[in-house]
Amino acid sequence: MAAGAGIAKSNLSRLEQGNGNPTLDTIWRLAKQLDVPFGQLVQPLSASVGEKGVEVRLIEQGQGMPNVDAYWMSVAPNTFREAEAHATGTEETITVVSGSLEAGNSGNTQWLHPGQSLAFNADLPHVYKTRDEWATCLITIVYHKEAKE
Repeated sequence: MAAGAGIAKSNLSRLEQGNGNPTLDTIWRLAKQLDVPFGQLVQPLSASVGEKGVEVRLIEQGQGMPNVDAYWMSVAPNTFREAEAHATGTEETITVVSGSLEAGNSGNTQWLHPGQSLAFNADLPHVYKTRDEWATCLITIVYHKEAKE
């Protein structure tokens, strides 16, 4: 499991014992390796999960097919985050609520302002970038296949 998720066995062991503090990327990798939605791993948390200027909170985890998860995301000023590709066929839609944010697939991004949305294939690497202000966004992730991450 550790090798497939790209993390050290000792780190996985600490997480299993409840003694670790995983990054967002680590949680995504574990979800992909376990073949479950990201939301399933963070759902028990009452607090947000975050790192390096990006904080994500699960709002709702869908149970239907396709599975749709909704997240509230806050991005600090002057933040650049590149997210790894999700499972094949996964789509993401981001709607900016406040501030402005550059988002989309790496090499094909768009600046978004309050009320603007962008849908893109999340099965490719994608980015989130802010300038000098906080951005708050609503994110929906649609998993189009039974094997979800």
